[in-house]
Amino acid sequence: MKLKALDLTLASMFVGLMAIGANITALVPFMVIGGIPITLQTFFAILAGIILGSRLGAISMTVYALVGLAGVPVFAQFSAGFSTLISPTFGFILSFILTAYVAGKVVKNNRSLAAFISAALAGLFINYVVGTNWMYFAYKLWAAAPEGFTYKLAWLWMLAPLPKDIILAVLAGMMGHRLERTILSKGSFKHLRKAV
Repeated sequence: MKLKALDLTLASMFVGLMAIGANITALVPFMVIGGIPITLQTFFAILAGIILGSRLGAISMTVYALVGLAGVPVFAQFSAGFSTLISPTFGFILSFILTAYVAGKVVKNNRSLAAFISAALAGLFINYVVGTNWMYFAYKLWAAAPEGFTYKLAWLWMLAPLPKDIILAVLAGMMGHRLERTILSKGSFKHLRKAV
């Protein structure tokens, strides 16, 4: 895959947006529910896939994960470093790569509004499945699980951010479709449609 300067710029932009989305609670403290930061990472991971395409979107999310692992505080609550690999929430960071890839694949041959919203919801589904399962196994295998922790409880914890994430996923799909019609189908951005 040959990357153009515009591709690298857009991929870098999404790395930056992910860092901002991860730490939005630093600016808006009330977005922490039950000790869990409510972030905009899934929103931006979905947008990366449907705007940049499956491959470039996944590359941008991989770069985001690598930047954080290298020690730059871009993860939620300004965390970073290899120690995050054993965090129960690291599965969500990994899921962003697959989220972007799947979202991009869904809109590859269908650029309708319904396809963009479907892509966003498919990406959200991937995010929850990978992230929640990682969290469950992390607590069971190496992290200190709370008293009475079960697989069902892990999913119950995800009910708090779910309504917000569904709304944001639909908005990401709508925004991606709007950008497709107004900007991405024109000029220098046209090649992104082929890269999906």
